[in-house]
Amino acid sequence: MKGAFYWSVRRELWEHRGIWMAPLAVAGFVLLGFMFALGGGQFHAVGRFSQLPPEKQQQFVMMPFTIAASAVFLTGFVVAAFYCLDALNAERRDRSILFWKSMPVSDLTTVLAKALIPTVVAPATAYAIAFVMEALLLAIATAGMKAMGADIGSLYDRLPIVVMIAGFAYGVAVHALWYAPLFALMLLLSVAVRRPFLWVVIPAIAVQMLEKIAFGTNYSGAFIKYRVLGAMGEAFTPHSSREVITQFSQLDPVRFFTSPGLWLGLLAAALFLYAAARLRRSKEPLS
Repeated sequence: MKGAFYWSVRRELWEHRGIWMAPLAVAGFVLLGFMFALGGGQFHAVGRFSQLPPEKQQQFVMMPFTIAASAVFLTGFVVAAFYCLDALNAERRDRSILFWKSMPVSDLTTVLAKALIPTVVAPATAYAIAFVMEALLLAIATAGMKAMGADIGSLYDRLPIVVMIAGFAYGVAVHALWYAPLFALMLLLSVAVRRPFLWVVIPAIAVQMLEKIAFGTNYSGAFIKYRVLGAMGEAFTPHSSREVITQFSQLDPVRFFTSPGLWLGLLAAALFLYAAARLRRSKEPLS
């Protein structure tokens, strides 16, 4: 069982290199853009960094790191979502499901291996790439400030490196858990229907429109918004979603891990994955 699961995960990584290539490409573009902006004089405030107020200094030095890390993580999430929509559907389209069903690997093992990619592998990969990218950004910023005659010591004084590393790791883990039911639902649709992307988008729009027309309310829209964006509200203190994370006090793990939304979502994810494994047993290649 353990060997079958391990090689099933390895198979997914071999066949879906975009899981790490897409975030890596985004990180490369961010670094390139940062160097061009620094060399082109776009960061004109660097030369007078020491004259800025302390709070402005902290915002100035943290903004590029926050935006860059968020871009890499968002890319990883988008890639993971499209992976889930295609993971079980592709093997039916190319008829490879006949070969994989002939192997001594259970449907549940296959589905769980695929579920591990968006919930563990993709977030961990995005975090590792973002970590290396931010280290390079810091080196570039240090060299740029030194060349412009700015005080490098003030850069490191205003940059909460430990909080950035731990806070970003916490944020990635929080979102991986929060999005688990969404990824599991996409895997279920991937094996259940012919065009899973349409079954994600169209019902979400149709339900909101029907509710608005029939009842004049928007509970379904609020629920969808909560499921997509609610992790920040549950895992961080109020207003932290609109601020740069500079202190550990802005993290609220107790609230997050006692949130009904988290545990109900994980229960739903388990049910979706079980249903996906059961459905895969009876599915044949798409004609």
